Amino acid sequence: MAIRDVLRMGDARLLRHAQKVGQFATPQLFDLLADMRDTMRALDGAGLAAPQIGVDLRVVIFGVHANARYPDAETVPDTVLINPVITPLDDALEEDWEGCLSVPGMRGMVPRYRNVRYQGMDEYGALIDRTVSGFHARVVQHECDHLDGILYPMRIRDFSRFGFTDILFPGRDLQDE
Repeated sequence: MAIRDVLRMGDARLLRHAQKVGQFATPQLFDLLADMRDTMRALDGAGLAAPQIGVDLRVVIFGVHANARYPDAETVPDTVLINPVITPLDDALEEDWEGCLSVPGMRGMVPRYRNVRYQGMDEYGALIDRTVSGFHARVVQHECDHLDGILYPMRIRDFSRFGFTDILFPGRDLQDE
């Protein structure tokens, strides 16, 4: 379909609470998902939320396979998640580095729940219900934060661990999200 421009931090549209999707398996939803996939692939991202391309809907996609940008990350299945609900399974938090296509060139140390259950629908309206941990849990939490107007820098506790990727990790080819 099309590679869309990704909104960057500072754009007020990234701070809105996205609207629920009411109809599934529509041509409009399929077109949106095709654009999101094309955009995520073109930027080699781990995920993308509809608000990041200016669409005010509760839709995220994510997936990580063998990727030089995430050499230590476990595989995360390609997922379309619509109208998601995330439930922490315990109080265990884990801090790790995050980047974002909407905050290009930067990384920060972000606390996230280690173990979560997420529920929602796929593009056809079929129920998705998964219990995940580690990197998979981090990715889904990061993407779903976009649906509530939250960018990862808003979750950083220690700003001495936030900065430009090339300064924090000299010589490493890390990109965003």
